[in-house]
Amino acid sequence: MENLEIERKFLVNKELWEALEKPAGTEYLQGYLCIDDDKAIRARVAGDKGFLTIKGTSETFSHPEFEYNIPVEEAVRLINLFSKSHVKKIRRKIPLGGHIWEVDEFCGENEGLLLAEIELNHPDQDFEKPAWLGAEVTGDKRYYNASLSVNSWKLR
Repeated sequence: MENLEIERKFLVNKELWEALEKPAGTEYLQGYLCIDDDKAIRARVAGDKGFLTIKGTSETFSHPEFEYNIPVEEAVRLINLFSKSHVKKIRRKIPLGGHIWEVDEFCGENEGLLLAEIELNHPDQDFEKPAWLGAEVTGDKRYYNASLSVNSWKLR
């Protein structure tokens, strides 16, 4: 199936993560225009780039995803005009074993939460796990960004 994202998500060990030398991160603002059981529609500002993304229901490791580049000014307007909730974070990309780990350091209501994601070609694909990786939370809806936008991690 085209437009299928296969990813695994993990908590990050804060102590080990903070001890690492890391690349510079990119600030993200994600505004959710629609969140329901079947989909999440968001506008995203990632540094100086804008995106519109539609994600379908997750089947643990995979879900349909359609993402479109849009002018950053339009992404900001969509967030300001139509966003019901949002998430702010700093994303750092860490290459390891032929893959790129995306590590999100959340800000605002979710400050202190560290999540790492890896995109795969198929659900059973092997990958190297870095020492700073914590428990796997793939499929745990509490850690979906859409959920974090309305239910602060700190309140759990």
